Amino acid sequence: MPVHNRLVTPRALANSICDQLIRSGFQALLAGGCVRDLLLGREPADYDVATDASPDQVMALFPESVAVGAKFGVILIPRDGHKVEVATFRSDGSYSDGRRPDAVVYAKSAEEDVQRRDFTINGLLMRHDTLEILDFVGGRADLNAGIIRAIGNPDRRFEEDKLRLLRAVRFAARFGFEIEAETFRAIRKHAKGITQVSPERIREELTKMLTEGAAGNAFRLLDEAWLLQQILPEIAAMKGVEQPPQYHPEGDVWVHTCLMLDGIPSAAR
Repeated sequence: MPVHNRLVTPRALANSICDQLIRSGFQALLAGGCVRDLLLGREPADYDVATDASPDQVMALFPESVAVGAKFGVILIPRDGHKVEVATFRSDGSYSDGRRPDAVVYAKSAEEDVQRRDFTINGLLMRHDTLEILDFVGGRADLNAGIIRAIGNPDRRFEEDKLRLLRAVRFAARFGFEIEAETFRAIRKHAKGITQVSPERIREELTKMLTEGAAGNAFRLLDEAWLLQQILPEIAAMKGVEQPPQYHPEGDVWVHTCLMLDGIPSAAR
């Protein structure tokens, strides 16, 4: 009789990848957003694995893997309709385009790897088998306190990757967190640089803001962070546009629009 595999979940796939890497003599840890979401009691949308295995070594272990970002140490492993990204520990060089590192230097230390990530709540690591949390950046304390804080120097984090400006706003809105003061000042300082990011990537972040259940708060925060004028000047222009008070006592078109956005439900599974 044929043997049918048990239903594979994204978590099970990530765990099996970690098992195989460790059996082969490499380090392997669940990393980033999936660890954050697990600690928040949320079901992660996807799972990422961080390892000291090189992209070539990962691809040799997993023949079905796809080199989606091998230049940056990222390999995609698809299986049974799910996919997990496996990233080699690295420390990034300069980012002359404000989006991607000019050069990537692989590292052997998970502690070194997390220093190049964006926010402390996304810099957490977890051992898949013991569920031990590895926190080298104070991410757990910020998660418990409800704070979005850049790892290390916020100016440097946003100079490296301008998309992080929008990600900070999205995470703050999604989780109902506060953006730490120095991080927020850096967002405003670099707000005009968001135009370095491709329209497609900006669209992806805006779509997530509109579908994660906190659209109104996200757009208010975009305005406070000086990003709204840069990416959606037509929406920013709604401020001060009055409406007939007998029909719209709530205020101007901007206020009306934000209230409408408040009513958009989450599209989360």
